[in-house]
Amino acid sequence: MSSTGIRVAVLDDIPIGEGIAIDKTITGTDDDIALLRDDDGSVYALDDTCSHEVASLAEGWVEAGYVECPMHASKFCLKSGEAQCLPATQAVRPHRVEVRSSEVWLFPNEAP
Repeated sequence: MSSTGIRVAVLDDIPIGEGIAIDKTITGTDDDIALLRDDDGSVYALDDTCSHEVASLAEGWVEAGYVECPMHASKFCLKSGEAQCLPATQAVRPHRVEVRSSEVWLFPNEAP
């Protein structure tokens, strides 16, 4: 599935090491999508809700390729969405993101 994507943010909207949530009414997805900015400045997109408990991954800590859930410290790989440690055991869905100039474009439901 190919599309032009949705412009959802500019880089300055997402502090390094943090995330922001894009509402599902904008993305057309089942869950809000967390845009997460790693400590190297790269931007990733995952379903926002932790697979263990209802918590926003956009409110978590982003570092070294992972996001840590703010509720129970489950970690997820930014690239694949795979759960890295308990209590989470299920992955969250990753979505394709492109940064064009300083604009962040999201491709909901497209694999990265």
